[in-house]
Amino acid sequence: MTQADPVAVAHDLVARARRDGVGKLVVGAVVHRAGRVLLLRRSARDAFLPGIEELPSGGVEDGEDLMSALGRELVEEIGWSGPPTGDFAATFDYTSGSGRRARQVTFAVPYPDGPVVLSDEHESYRWAEVGDLDGSDVTPETARTVRAWAATVHPT
Repeated sequence: MTQADPVAVAHDLVARARRDGVGKLVVGAVVHRAGRVLLLRRSARDAFLPGIEELPSGGVEDGEDLMSALGRELVEEIGWSGPPTGDFAATFDYTSGSGRRARQVTFAVPYPDGPVVLSDEHESYRWAEVGDLDGSDVTPETARTVRAWAATVHPT
């Protein structure tokens, strides 16, 4: 099965968000290696959802396309400068810390062997199995996103 062009998929996702009245776009990544997913623990000092585990993610800046934002966020949050591409995984909506309706568009990004270099936004990281999400402190949206990705990798 061939994957859709990530740039075309991203363009369609942005158009849908605009049509749905979303005020803020966020890009995220299910960074994966050997069947495990990278979870980052937010700094306890963060005003928005302090201390939770999350996927690498961040806001799309004005004039920036989703794939460029994805590449920038991966460099900023985990120190990885691989190609900013990935297969679409899922979206979810939430209310941002500023009260705006936000939509996170998440892509699955394979991570090669190598170090993870965290930004100051995060205190720690771990490589987790999908089953590790039960009982963890990821948000329900993050858990659904990871499970949606896992279902495409290991369909039942």
